[in-house]
Amino acid sequence: MIDVNKIRADFPILSRKVNGQDLVYFDNAATSQTPNQVIEVIVDYYSRLNSNIHRGVHKLSQEATDAYETARIKIQKHFNAAEPYEIILTAGTTESINLIASGYTKFLNPKDELMISAMEHHSNIVPWQMLCEKTGAHLKVIPMKLDGTLNMEAFDKLLNSKTKLVFVNHVSNALGTVNPIKEIINKAHGYEALVLIDGAQACPHIKPDLQALDVDFYVTSAHKLCGPTGVGMLYGKAELLKELPPYQGGGEMIATVTFEKTTYADLPHKFEAGTPNISGGIAFGAALDYMNSIGFDTIAKYENELLTYCTDALKKIDGIKIYGEAPDKTAVISFNVGEIHPYDLGSILDQLGIAVRTGHHCAQPVMDFFEIPGTVRASFSFYNTFEEIDRFIAGIQKALLMLR
Repeated sequence: MIDVNKIRADFPILSRKVNGQDLVYFDNAATSQTPNQVIEVIVDYYSRLNSNIHRGVHKLSQEATDAYETARIKIQKHFNAAEPYEIILTAGTTESINLIASGYTKFLNPKDELMISAMEHHSNIVPWQMLCEKTGAHLKVIPMKLDGTLNMEAFDKLLNSKTKLVFVNHVSNALGTVNPIKEIINKAHGYEALVLIDGAQACPHIKPDLQALDVDFYVTSAHKLCGPTGVGMLYGKAELLKELPPYQGGGEMIATVTFEKTTYADLPHKFEAGTPNISGGIAFGAALDYMNSIGFDTIAKYENELLTYCTDALKKIDGIKIYGEAPDKTAVISFNVGEIHPYDLGSILDQLGIAVRTGHHCAQPVMDFFEIPGTVRASFSFYNTFEEIDRFIAGIQKALLMLR
C-alpha cells in the first residue's frame, strides 16, 4: 500500500503554488520531480566532495570517484546488467542513441536496412536518418494501429536478412503504449539483427531486466526517474561496445597519447570523454535507491489505478477523444476535446495551476498518423493523487465553458 501523503512530503516543489493555485503536476512524461533525498545528494557533493574524478590521488578526488563508481554499480544492479563496465554514463537518452548511431557508421553499407517503429520519439528517429544518409542504408518503419499498438504482422514481414539494427521504444511517450520488446528482440535476433530499446518512458514505471530481455543496447535518462537532468545511461553488451569506436576524443577515454598514435581506454571509459556530470551520476544512483525503497510493483499498481480513474472520468466528458488505448500502457493519457486546439486547453489548465503537456510531444509522425496537430497529454507519477485528478477534470470542464 502506497502512503502518497508521506511520499509527497519528500518533493518540495509539490507544495508550491502556480498562478495562486496549488500545483497539480501532470507532466511527468516530460520530466519527473526530484525528492529531497536526491537533492541532498547533489548538495552534499558540491558541499563536501567537489573534485574531479579518476585522475586524482588526493582524498577528495578518491571520495568523489568512489561515489561516482558506486552509482554506476547501483545502476548496473538495478537494470541487471552483467558487468558495471557495460553501463556508460551519458548526458541522457538522446546522447546515448547518438553514440550508437555514430559508432555504426563504419559497419553499414547501402545494402543494409535499419528499422524503427512509427511511434518513436524524434530522438529515436533523426539519428538513424542521419546514419542512413552517411552510409546509404535504408530505413524501414514498423506501422502502428489505430489503438496505438504496433502492427506486429507487418514487423514480421519487414524483417529479413538485410536487417542489421532495430530501434523501438519500450513505452511510447505520446501514447503510453507498452511495446512487446521481448518479442521484437527475439525475432530480430533470429535474423542476427541487433536491437536498441529506448527506455526513457518505461523506466519510471517498469524495472527492466536487461539480461532476461537479452537486449543489445538499452538507453534511459535519470530525470525521468526522480533524478537530475543532464545524465543518463547507455547499456550495451560488452562485446558490442568493444567493437565500436569512441564517440568523442579527449581526456579519460585514452590509454596512451603521443603525436604519432593514441590508444583508447577500456570500457566504460572509452565512451566517457572529459569531465562527466559527477554530481548527476551520483544522484542517479540515489534516485534509483529512492524509487526502489518504494518498490516498482507498488508504483506500477498505484499508477495504474490513477490511469484507470482518470480515463473513466475523461470518457464522461462530451467530445473527448483519447489517442492510444492499448491493453498494456503506462500512466499516460493523450486526448483532445472536439475541435479545441490542445494549446488553448493546456493554457487554461495552467492558469488553474495544472501542468500538462500540449503539442506533438516530439512524436510528430504519431500525430500525422492520427491526422491531428497534437494532443493534451496528462502523465502521472506515484506522488500524484486522485484528488488532483478531480481538480484536473473540473479544470477541463471549466475550460470547455470558456472555449466552446
